[in-house]
Amino acid sequence: MTRDLGWGGRTRRAGGAAAAVAVVLLAGCESIPDVDVPASGGSGAPAPDGRAASPLDNPDGTRPGLAPVRDAQERAEAAALIDKVATKGRGPKTGYDRDEYGYAWMDTADGVPLARNGCDTRNDILQRDGQELRFRSGSDCVVVSLTLADPYTGKTIEWRKQKAVEVQIDHVVPLSYSWQMGASRWSEGKRRQLANDPLNLLPVDGSANSAKSDSGPASWLPPSKGIRCSYAVRFAQVAVKYEMPVTKADKETMREQCGV
Repeated sequence: MTRDLGWGGRTRRAGGAAAAVAVVLLAGCESIPDVDVPASGGSGAPAPDGRAASPLDNPDGTRPGLAPVRDAQERAEAAALIDKVATKGRGPKTGYDRDEYGYAWMDTADGVPLARNGCDTRNDILQRDGQELRFRSGSDCVVVSLTLADPYTGKTIEWRKQKAVEVQIDHVVPLSYSWQMGASRWSEGKRRQLANDPLNLLPVDGSANSAKSDSGPASWLPPSKGIRCSYAVRFAQVAVKYEMPVTKADKETMREQCGV
């Protein structure tokens, strides 16, 4: 991983900016209590300039944030998408290793947006969702500070690289979960796509990400209730795109979040 040498960077407001440091697996973190965030806010936690996109309007994941599903029509659309997801039992974790999905955060995972643009996936996602970006001196890629509207907790996080774990990149569909749901039999190229696909990546509060671990929706949902349907939609989008089933309990929970 590139080491950041000082601040000396320039400040910029990116049209799609983002946030998160390499996923850190922290054991024993406490779950975060539910937080009610008004849907009228624009997202679970509205981006500083209101840019957060609904997952229904962001099928490739290249737009920032995770705005709420707002009305009956959108909930019906969400339900129709969730209904497309197949179900099966969760298999064993035997053989799972993060390296089976390529090294973190490779820029060479072909077949996904933002690949081979000269900037690694992690920093692409930071730039997509973050605001008030500041870069390492001499770089227009490596983010060393930003403001993040965290969709999972409803908090606004003033992130600095010195405290890297405060913001982490979440795989919405965890890689270990995907392994147990069939990715163990995928090609290495397909696994690399899943690990680096913007559709499956959100920069979020580090403690929330650690509490989630490799859980499916039946075991973990974002503390911010206002974006739980959107989270279910995003989980379903990834599952449908990669033809990956979820457990019956996870699918039922996803439907419930959208009032189905």
